Amino acid sequence: MTHSLHRLENKIPIKLGVLVPSSNTALEPLTSAIISALAPDVTVRSSRFPGTKISLEPSALAQFDTNGAIMATARLLADAEVDVIGWSGTSGGWLGFDMDERLCKCITEELGVPATTSTLSLNRALDILGAKRVALVTPYLDEVQSRIVQVYSRAGYDVVAESHLGKFKNVEFAQIGEEMLDAQVRAAEWEAELGIPVLDSVSTIIWDMLRITRVQNGRVKGWGKLFEL
Repeated sequence: MTHSLHRLENKIPIKLGVLVPSSNTALEPLTSAIISALAPDVTVRSSRFPGTKISLEPSALAQFDTNGAIMATARLLADAEVDVIGWSGTSGGWLGFDMDERLCKCITEELGVPATTSTLSLNRALDILGAKRVALVTPYLDEVQSRIVQVYSRAGYDVVAESHLGKFKNVEFAQIGEEMLDAQVRAAEWEAELGIPVLDSVSTIIWDMLRITRVQNGRVKGWGKLFEL
């Protein structure tokens, strides 16, 4: 019996540990909203590491170095005895999936806690859905978006459409309204209109952390078909 399954069967709340960039103002409220239906069985603990901009500049790339602040922040989450640690960010999309895999390996081997990331969770969901034709919608700079397209193309995905806003300040991402998002994803459409799965990076990591901790799928409603898998 896994540790998390034992906790569930004995009605001990599962604790999800989330790594958050310091300047992100949207991630925690959205995470709490998604899992609200699971209370009090599932709770969230978050911990922040320095992260203020998204670009290909060396200083920006260094924010996600597995030997730096992000690993130190994971250690703080482990102090809270969380059941799983998730890097709720998409840096693996432009740094390469191996960076995220390396981070998860470091967390699990050093801290004894299973780990995942938004990017690896997204890829897992795409594999389960059998989706190889994808459209990418992000707030990122041209060069970052181009790198993401390259990474996914090399991994065997057919990127059939993309949209990005040319932003690099993390704190600005939370200010993007629904009208702008609607305009960005119009080429791919929303799930409710055409039945095409829409996978959001915050939703995918929550889904994956719930999968890892054996929380029954189907209890999260209103956040897309992903939570029915």
